[in-house]
Formats: sequence, C-alpha cells, structure tokens
Amino acid sequence: MSVGTAAPRCPSCAAAGTPGDRFCSSCGAPFEPPGPGSARERARMIKPQYAEGELVRVAWARHQAEAELIQGLLLEEGVPSVVRRAPGFDVPDFLAAGPRDVLVAASGAEVAREILAPVVQPPPAPPRPAPRRRPPWLRWLALALLAVVVALTLTTIALRVLA
Repeated sequence: MSVGTAAPRCPSCAAAGTPGDRFCSSCGAPFEPPGPGSARERARMIKPQYAEGELVRVAWARHQAEAELIQGLLLEEGVPSVVRRAPGFDVPDFLAAGPRDVLVAASGAEVAREILAPVVQPPPAPPRPAPRRRPPWLRWLALALLAVVVALTLTTIALRVLA
C-alpha cells in the first residue's frame, strides 16, 4: 500500500476494500471517495439555517466548471446550492457547455450574495426582445403598390375628364 492512500470502507456494510477498488466485493455498493470531497463531508459543512425556503437565483456561470467553482465557494461558508442549466440553451453534444444558474434557498440568499460579491458578476438581466424590423423588401413592395394605386387613380380621373 502506498503512503497517503487509505483503504476505502463500504458505506453500506462497512467492509474494507483495497486501494483502487470502486465497488465493495461483499455487497457491490460503490465506495465513497475518501476525504473532504465525499458527499458525507459536504453535507456536514452545510448550515441548516441557510437551507430553508424557496430556491432563489444568486449567480450565473458561463459553463459547468465555473458553476461548480461557485458552489464550492458557497459550501465553504455553509450555504448549500444547486446548479441548473439556464433556460433556452441546449447543446446535446457537449453537456458541460452553456450558461448555468446557481440557486440557493431563500434563507441563505443574502449571505450567498455577500460571499460572491467580490468574486462573481451579478446575474445578467433577462434578455429583452429585440424590436421587430420590417424587411427592406416589404417597404419597396408597399411603395410599388402605392405607385400603382396612384397611377390607376390618375388614369381614371383623366379618362373621365376626357370623356
């Protein structure tokens, strides 16, 4: 066994495994990775007073990796967060691409904004719809129709005057 590598323990049956094993040989459950990155350790870092209420958007990230960095910053202060793909963006070939919203519970929103203020830009405002512009050919068509109507009107008047 190498120095610094601990044998994993099964979270289900508590059997010891050998370093490098991913699944328990007794019950087949996956081993939890050792260290502060494990789910159990992350859950212990969460402060319950920041986990109450509806989810509120506190930050925006350009891609998945940036969103996970923001989640880590929040978790260091005990604020649990959720990352959600921003609406209207879908890249099925590369799922880590695209903007993400970082959401926290309403009770931790103010603390999260304070934590992220020096580091993260505020979320962008929702895009406003662009003003509709008529295609240029539509203007020419309207002018041509107007010219035809004027010409017909003048022709009708001229024929009545001459008749």
